[in-house]
Amino acid sequence: MTINLSLDWVNDFVKITQLARQSAIGKHLPNHLYVHISALQFLDINLQEYEKKAREIINNIDNFTLVKFNLQEPKISYLFYPDFDINPHPPIKKSILINLQEKTSKIYNYNSSQNPAILHRKETFVTTEYPYYQTFAHLTNIEERLGLLDNSKYIGTQKEWQNLLRDHNLSFIDHNLVCLLNKTEEDLYKVDRHRAAMVRNRFSRPVRLALEAGLFLSEYTFFDYGCGHGKDVEVMAKYGFQSAGWDPYYQPTNEVKPADIVNLGYIINVIENLQERRESLVKAWQLTKEILIVSAQVLVDDRQRGFMAYADGIITERNTFQKYYEQEELKIYIEQILKTEAIPAGLGVYFVFRDATKANSFRASRFHSRVRAPRVLSPLKKFADFQELLQPLMEFYALRGRSPVKGEISQEGAIKEEFGSFKRAFKVILQVTQEEEWEAIADQRRQDILLYLALSRFEKRPTIRQLSAPLKEDIKALFGNYQAACFLADEMLISLRNLEIIKQICQKNCPVGKVFEKSFLVHINELDNLPTLLRLYEGCASRTIGRMEGATLIRFYFNIPQIGYLNVAQFDTEKEPLVQANMTINLSDLRVRYQNFNLNQAPRIKDKEKLINKSQ
Repeated sequence: MTINLSLDWVNDFVKITQLARQSAIGKHLPNHLYVHISALQFLDINLQEYEKKAREIINNIDNFTLVKFNLQEPKISYLFYPDFDINPHPPIKKSILINLQEKTSKIYNYNSSQNPAILHRKETFVTTEYPYYQTFAHLTNIEERLGLLDNSKYIGTQKEWQNLLRDHNLSFIDHNLVCLLNKTEEDLYKVDRHRAAMVRNRFSRPVRLALEAGLFLSEYTFFDYGCGHGKDVEVMAKYGFQSAGWDPYYQPTNEVKPADIVNLGYIINVIENLQERRESLVKAWQLTKEILIVSAQVLVDDRQRGFMAYADGIITERNTFQKYYEQEELKIYIEQILKTEAIPAGLGVYFVFRDATKANSFRASRFHSRVRAPRVLSPLKKFADFQELLQPLMEFYALRGRSPVKGEISQEGAIKEEFGSFKRAFKVILQVTQEEEWEAIADQRRQDILLYLALSRFEKRPTIRQLSAPLKEDIKALFGNYQAACFLADEMLISLRNLEIIKQICQKNCPVGKVFEKSFLVHINELDNLPTLLRLYEGCASRTIGRMEGATLIRFYFNIPQIGYLNVAQFDTEKEPLVQANMTINLSDLRVRYQNFNLNQAPRIKDKEKLINKSQ
């Protein structure tokens, strides 16, 4: 847009305002545009000329820091922040207000102010070419992750900001958040890696998750690479698994050897050297025959713990280095180095499979609904005579939603000898059960597969050859072919983009659960019984982040793309139980927010009977 430079800027102020609002340079607020002095040259030429006319009124000064364009009336302010580059949140020292219409100026001095205004998000005032742009942006990113900038009420002035930092045990060294640790600065940088090893009396969390997921087959061997004090090795050996471990500090003479399952537990986040960090991950993968368990600290809302910035991580109060990853960042890091998909098991814990087919089977199993075989109504004599023989066939159908094919159940020979085929045997079962219940089981299994295929779209969806034999047969029986199943899954994924559809489903299609103005709350045990689109919505969060351990309730937001998990430990015993912890996952940026509640702050769950089926 070109404007005649000879125009009266005061009378043509509407056009100036339009240009200012469209500017890609500077920090935008509803009624103002702030621009650093170094960025003025990149503004639209007409805005530059407008600003120069204001400066002419005060003898063309050039020692200011920011220019503040008023977008409601023809006024410009020159703001002085002499410590802009070196102070992470510099206080204002002086401002000069120019009224272009009256051609007057007024000076405001803040040197004696006890609570001056301060700056945040300094990178927004400058261009990306500014020497300290990355430093400023990195600080803002950390502060946003910790939630320090969530409430503008507490950050605009120096006292409020200092109180907020004090409440969270935080301070600054240069542009790094710190907690003073009663040591000299020189001592802080002598990192004691071995002190990161925790003394435990039970399984570590990553190994426990692998056990709960059924990954340890009876014949599997286990190796803990970076075993610390060796508790996982000791406990796994007591469980009957051939186990060993190595640690550079505590067990340096032990043999480093391959195993079916290798654990790299909270190792990569305590190594401050980037190359060493990478080498530890690669070495652990080289030792892995079947499954690698990788875990690291992840950055959620950890406001109550002091820390000091160091390299790309922090130094803790124990004087150990910790690299805090975002959950998605950790997944990307593992996959980029190992060239293999990492499957989340929980916050900061991933499973990496050697065999793609086994990986796909594990992913699919996570969305397998829990269903029971229909109740036998009134046994006929023929069924009663062969109930023990037919029971495995009923259980198989309840598990997979279809009849078995050759070789899938051990009783195949006996069943076919007596009935001739699985089909004829199942007809006997139908005589004593409700056929509609079996059809519902098949449909539930069909929805489970659609859910798995829809979520696999976020990664590289497997080819039919990469699926396990049982899953291939499921798809053939329930969909006809793989292409048809993938098409239906993609259609469902497209529907998920419309939050209004989610809202309508929550309000009209969920007999269990409680609808709020912006969300829907339900017990986690009801997840498999929810409409498939809601299960897909939740799956979009858990596929990358993993569900919060100990989660009791799930909250589906329909005003923003977000899933929440609530830990309510006394849900079964208290009439109005307290929420102990809450974790939310924003699906637009996969940002994780975690909050623990004190007893006097914890919200109560009311009408809890609405959140779960009474028969549960």
